[in-house]
Amino acid sequence: MQYYLSKDNFQTLLVNPRLSRLDKLLLILFWDTESPKSLAQIKKIASDNGLRESQSWNISDTLAKSKGKAASIKGNWILTTPGRTHLVNAKYLAEKKSHLKNDVADLRNHLSAITNLQTQSFLEEAIACLEADQKRAAVVFSWIGAVAMLYDEVVKNHLVSFNAEAIRKDAKWKIAKTADDLGKMKEFDFLNTLESISVIGKNVKQELQQCLQLRNGCGHPNSLSIGVRKVAAHIEILILNVFSKF
Repeated sequence: MQYYLSKDNFQTLLVNPRLSRLDKLLLILFWDTESPKSLAQIKKIASDNGLRESQSWNISDTLAKSKGKAASIKGNWILTTPGRTHLVNAKYLAEKKSHLKNDVADLRNHLSAITNLQTQSFLEEAIACLEADQKRAAVVFSWIGAVAMLYDEVVKNHLVSFNAEAIRKDAKWKIAKTADDLGKMKEFDFLNTLESISVIGKNVKQELQQCLQLRNGCGHPNSLSIGVRKVAAHIEILILNVFSKF
């Protein structure tokens, strides 16, 4: 399991007079990705978060007597597994809930309602990518699935009005009859056309265009880095505005 400590709770715990000196130092070692910390770093973190009295503590002596909850490596202190277990058992840390699991569960709940096998296949791949922590691939596949679903919606229910609006915007547009035909239009323009014929609203279009921008960033080699929360937000927009509606 993964655990976290919010800054507010961290600061509250550090100034709590009922906590032992050792527990406060263990919390400081846990703070900031649990990286090894020198005595100077420990004192700075303590001071920056309201524990100014620690400046006069014999920190090395306290940690050395921690019975294995902390260890010194080349002059820097780290939190050991027993130390982390102690913080968890004392209920200082909160379990980090996985946004990823929730998003995967939501996607799986929608699979049974999707009749388009190609769209379902894309979603299956998106779920597999999420579960494997392949964030870029999850963004790309979930977007492809959402667009495929929108194509299917247009072909089934809005083809006449879509073609009329497309021709109004571009006289060279060739009448679309299938989803493949719709794919000849740029996805950004496709979303604009959907808004024009009221398949989606303006705000939904704007959110989907942001999803498209992220998809473009993830679909090509570049230096873009994204985290699970970014992917989760992307998936959430698609679930709420496409997968659960069309």
